[in-house]
Amino acid sequence: MKNSLMVLILGLIFCCSRVETPKNYLALGDSYTIGEGVAESDRWPVQLVEDLENRGYSIDSLQIIASTSWTTDELVLGVLETPTLPEYDLITIMIGVNNQYRGRSLENFKEELEILIKLSLKMTGGDPSKVFLISIPDWGVTPYADRFDGDLIADEINAFNLEIIQASQESNIHYIDVTELSRQAAQDSTLLVADGLNPSGLMYTQWVEKMAPIIYEAVND
Repeated sequence: MKNSLMVLILGLIFCCSRVETPKNYLALGDSYTIGEGVAESDRWPVQLVEDLENRGYSIDSLQIIASTSWTTDELVLGVLETPTLPEYDLITIMIGVNNQYRGRSLENFKEELEILIKLSLKMTGGDPSKVFLISIPDWGVTPYADRFDGDLIADEINAFNLEIIQASQESNIHYIDVTELSRQAAQDSTLLVADGLNPSGLMYTQWVEKMAPIIYEAVND
């Protein structure tokens, strides 16, 4: 009887030791993150979850706080006004294209990006390895931008991305560049949805193929 009881106890201990803590992912952003013009399954955060699961890193919940046309200050308010979990195992931030579009200053962008980083670090228990800054795509190569100065847009987006790189280095968090991938839309219309501006699911897939190995290595370390 004692031996049977001991086997049962050891079995329960072994079983419980194999139970994984649920992993939660928070995606912060604007139209790119919410996937303007694509099906929910084609959004890049949704594709990222699927890719990570295929690699053996299972995400139990995905929460997206994003909206088309949001700037950094609007995303800050969105985070503060939206119920969130006590802690996340992964947070991605892709924001800034509307700051550039509206002519907001780099100084203003930097200040508000720092707020978003601090909020994200707080929601990951202060762990910078769980936070990823994603570069701003270049909408200047799209048909929508034909009435604008594409070279100027590229220069301004490059300047905003330099601020993102600097912020990532100062906060010791990850930076992933998808800007060059976004510029392929200049030669490939299948990378855009019908509005001639927003990325298609195919472009999002290319972004995820770039992001996933980097994120997986960091969060699975």
